[in-house]
Amino acid sequence: MKLLLTSAGISNDSIKKSFFDLVGKKPEDISLAFIPTASNVEKGDKKDWFIKDLIVLKNLNLKSISIVDISAIERNIWEPQLKEADVLYFEGGNTFHLMEWMNKSGLGEILPELLKTKVYVGVSAGSMILSPDLLLNTLQKLYKEDLEKTENINGINLVNFYILPHLKNEHPVRNKENILEAIKDIKNKVYVLDDNSAIEVVDGIIKIISEGEFLEIN
Repeated sequence: MKLLLTSAGISNDSIKKSFFDLVGKKPEDISLAFIPTASNVEKGDKKDWFIKDLIVLKNLNLKSISIVDISAIERNIWEPQLKEADVLYFEGGNTFHLMEWMNKSGLGEILPELLKTKVYVGVSAGSMILSPDLLLNTLQKLYKEDLEKTENINGINLVNFYILPHLKNEHPVRNKENILEAIKDIKNKVYVLDDNSAIEVVDGIIKIISEGEFLEIN
């Protein structure tokens, strides 16, 4: 299983190199499925980050990029598109919304089988859903996300650690002191990544890819 779990996508040359190393093909031979579902409920900005990520992917000069929103199309449409792709790229946004649709659509159930032959790239929420659960209280404290929710939900549980993205990143609450306080009761390993950092996982072997700052806790 090959995973590239990022805070902000392919944001620098080191993460780009990891991406191509994991896929193992020339750019012109790579088909990518872009899953935007997590971003659907985000509001209050111009979606600059979303547009930037698509532009970055376009500039990689891949063979093809398919937009596959699992909340907008039926399984008989999205499943063949994912099976044809070399890379499954899960865009960022609202973590709970994405996980709810992973469950509703059935993609969460078949994802482990798909990843026997494909590379998973996660951005922010797209990285966080692979953990054992979604850390509701931590999300509420650090990201002001899903404040109305009272019950945590399980993640896909493909990794036994947690990722917290966007270290610092214009949000003072996400400094080391506040992060340590927010996760003090978590026993598993936690990787806190800035937008120039990522975690590469190949068959259980973890490697940190960074041109910025990160914290490794526990």
